[in-house]
Amino acid sequence: MKAAALLQDPHALRARGENELQAAIGREVRASRKRHGMTACELADAANISVGMMSKIENGLRSASLSTLQALSRALCVPLTALLRGYEEERGAVFVKAGAEVAVERRGTRAGHQYNLLGYIESSFNPVAVEPYLITLSDDTDTFPLFQHEGMEFLYLLEGEMTYRHGTNLYPMAAGDSLLFEADCPHGPEHLSRRPIRLLSIISYPQGGEV
Repeated sequence: MKAAALLQDPHALRARGENELQAAIGREVRASRKRHGMTACELADAANISVGMMSKIENGLRSASLSTLQALSRALCVPLTALLRGYEEERGAVFVKAGAEVAVERRGTRAGHQYNLLGYIESSFNPVAVEPYLITLSDDTDTFPLFQHEGMEFLYLLEGEMTYRHGTNLYPMAAGDSLLFEADCPHGPEHLSRRPIRLLSIISYPQGGEV
């Protein structure tokens, strides 16, 4: 497969400064607005600013004056300091020692299906929630159901062989193979060729959605 160009440079570190403060304020304004169920137009009207200015503030493209921040905080019914907290707040990280995973039971789970949740992150900085799982399908695995949920899913097969279904397509997978797909289409193992099977599943979906 030909190497594809990345849409962003993962090694380009941002210097802390005015632009980062603008971006942090924009994220907080957008997150607070959505928690209140307001549209950008409604918030702009309540704060007596233009929709264009509202868009630039939320996207970190415009530095808001103190009077504008006060108007936004009043319209959102939050302290002005709440719009600034994202600048100093540290981003989250989850570290899980080997063997300390959390066993969970997802809807549709059958006998012989073992799900271990490796971590979970949800924050106001990002509209996406992420759930990584280590899945084990043993020799006594029952019939595997099809799943269908919001978001995207990435599979990486660590051990064993199986045929995986996504919609009407079937993918024969062996150790080292991966599959990335839209999860709102029915999907799941169609045939377990060689067990035990161990795979890494990473699911991402909009915060407030359901998996």
